[in-house]
Amino acid sequence: MEIEPARPIPAPALAPPDLSQVGPPSSPLPLPKIFANDPAPPTLVTQGAEALLYRTTYLLPSIACALKYRPSKPYRHPILDARLTKHRILSEARVLVKCRKEGVPVPAVFALDEKEGWLMIEWIEGEVVRIRLNEWLQRRKEEGEELRARHEAVLKGLMARIGSAIGRMHGVGIVHGDLTTSNLMLRGGSEDLLADDKILEGEVVLIDFGLASQSTADEDRAVDLYVLERAFGSTHPRAEGLFSELLVSYGKSFKGATVVLKKLEDVRMRGRKRSMLG
Repeated sequence: MEIEPARPIPAPALAPPDLSQVGPPSSPLPLPKIFANDPAPPTLVTQGAEALLYRTTYLLPSIACALKYRPSKPYRHPILDARLTKHRILSEARVLVKCRKEGVPVPAVFALDEKEGWLMIEWIEGEVVRIRLNEWLQRRKEEGEELRARHEAVLKGLMARIGSAIGRMHGVGIVHGDLTTSNLMLRGGSEDLLADDKILEGEVVLIDFGLASQSTADEDRAVDLYVLERAFGSTHPRAEGLFSELLVSYGKSFKGATVVLKKLEDVRMRGRKRSMLG
């Protein structure tokens, strides 16, 4: 008895995608209704895993602000999603208000709606430290030894200002949770970039407190520093050797900083062991 070969089953025809529902890249998700009738719609700046950041205005067209919007997640239960969004918006706002009240350089809080999932804060004019520092290091490649010695003092000054800002934050009982040079800004306009000796000038401002918490635990503070140290090693390896200048400034910034720096050694040791074990 002959066995007939199996006949291939034809694949079903796929309908072409409906592109009419796809929004422009500047607005991947609809904003809350309160922003629907703005004369100047918010402009998307960046999109993260949990939130979208827009540039818009507050009350007057001349007052620029940042709008952080946490859209609902369809993969989460609606009640859980609403609770998480409310908690994270209020938590970030409380941290910013506390820092601002105690003189820590952070954006001011303008308005929020925890139910709708948005937070409106001060827009910081300037650039993140990551961009400024990489530009500065790139320019240093072409210099001789005499100029390098002079410019090293400029980099040490930046590291000292970063260490002081972090120390002031830790001193008021706040842990950032995601300290990288992308979450540190140098306040100042683009005109400062025209002068090579001013590229690293400006007030250091801490931003993006989405993972921040209120904690006075030395371990948590040490982990904050360790995360930033690793960020310098991977993003700015040529500046990593001056990270000690940051720690010296941090050590002078608040009363308990010396204990935190000792705890940092323990955190480093655990990090090395994890790297060795894979």
